[in-house]
Amino acid sequence: MECISVFDMLKIGVGPSSSHTLGPWRAAELFLKELQDRNIFSQVSSLKIDLFGSLSLTGVGHATDLAVMLGLSGADPEYVPVEDIGGIIAKINDTKTLVLGDKLPITFNPKEQIVFNKNFLPFHANGMTFTVQYGAHEIYESTFYSIGGGFVVKEENAENVENDEIKATFPFPIDKATELLAYCKEQNMSISEIVYENEKSIRTEDEIHHELMRVWNTMLECMYIGCHTEGILPGGLNVRRRAYDTHEKLKGDLPYNTPQEWLQTIRKTKVYFRQILKWVSCFALAVNEVNASLGRVVTAPTNGSAGVIPAVLMYYMVIENHKAGEKEIKQFLMVAGEIGSIFKKGATISAAMGGCQAEIGVSSAMAAGALCELMGGTPEQVTVAAEIAMEHHLGLTCDPIGGLVQVPCIERNTMGAIKAINAAELALDTDPKNAKVPLDKVVNTMWETAKDMNNKYKETSEGGLAIAVNLADC
Repeated sequence: MECISVFDMLKIGVGPSSSHTLGPWRAAELFLKELQDRNIFSQVSSLKIDLFGSLSLTGVGHATDLAVMLGLSGADPEYVPVEDIGGIIAKINDTKTLVLGDKLPITFNPKEQIVFNKNFLPFHANGMTFTVQYGAHEIYESTFYSIGGGFVVKEENAENVENDEIKATFPFPIDKATELLAYCKEQNMSISEIVYENEKSIRTEDEIHHELMRVWNTMLECMYIGCHTEGILPGGLNVRRRAYDTHEKLKGDLPYNTPQEWLQTIRKTKVYFRQILKWVSCFALAVNEVNASLGRVVTAPTNGSAGVIPAVLMYYMVIENHKAGEKEIKQFLMVAGEIGSIFKKGATISAAMGGCQAEIGVSSAMAAGALCELMGGTPEQVTVAAEIAMEHHLGLTCDPIGGLVQVPCIERNTMGAIKAINAAELALDTDPKNAKVPLDKVVNTMWETAKDMNNKYKETSEGGLAIAVNLADC
């Protein structure tokens, strides 16, 4: 079994999809490395990309074609200025030239050399094959699979050797919730403390602190941008941004100039139950509207569900605990990451494999458990919170209209965030000895449900709302 760091579950990248955008982008980068490792990079004369299955069926709406071009161009999704993306793509389309790895110009026509194949490869729904011609008409091709959350594998090494090696160094290797709880009991530690010890075995304390705060600051900036940007989302559905309008009604008159100052001003607003619902929804909407606009978000555990965790953490900081700071932020993110990793190991975080229960359901479980610990929950209550949140997302389908991560995806983040808060509160009032469904059972149930689910409800836009509503209706 693989070992997964918090920073594997919480990746910084570009929207709109972790499996259909970030994954193919990373696959393109890995393909460049293969060309360099084989000493054929400088000999490449032509390039073709085949997208299969779900990557083909909803690839245009998820910007999969743009992602592979950006990755092949040498742009890094974590650091490329998002305002430069349009220019990079426009230049490729206009000049019919792609500068491979930002070093080697080759002739490239996206309309002809990116091929959308509706058939599915056997190994996984999100397959892609890169093929180059080099030297004296020699061919090299390589197939990758984007398995959700920005994770990329090749079939021949799906059991990630590097992660296995990392696991061997973890003092507390964890595959299941029962193992996690056993460590907590043996060591008399909270879940976040166990996770921190694992992270310290592969990073310095300064690195852990810096990276966790970079993740949070990216989330905060994303919420800030989303709450201060109005207009229509790209893609053809003509979806109006709503976070801006909601924020205008909630924010009050206090001045601010930065995301950090903004957080402080929200703490000074009066909040009642309706306002709390609106604030949490506003935060979640903001993130996923930024995501839908190819903005920078944190994959948590996917881009399509990126709004749940920041919305719930922001709720804790501006509503529940005005004194919360770096300590609570790091604690929340570590617990959330560990719960997400349990779902990834025991089930899936890919909507193409498991429907939206694998995205919004998992993100809601992650947020519920993390919030529960911050609110004083025991490790057992934390897993109860995660179980409750997932239990009420079981069977949730992925049926994006037009293949865009907009309808119903954006609103689903608000639902996932509210359910997470509710689940945490229920868990805090629960004696774990009376819980009927342990977390590991719901993980297994989610996976069995995923396998039983019809493929048309797994991010193909061939069922549900995706066919009940079409672009012409919008």
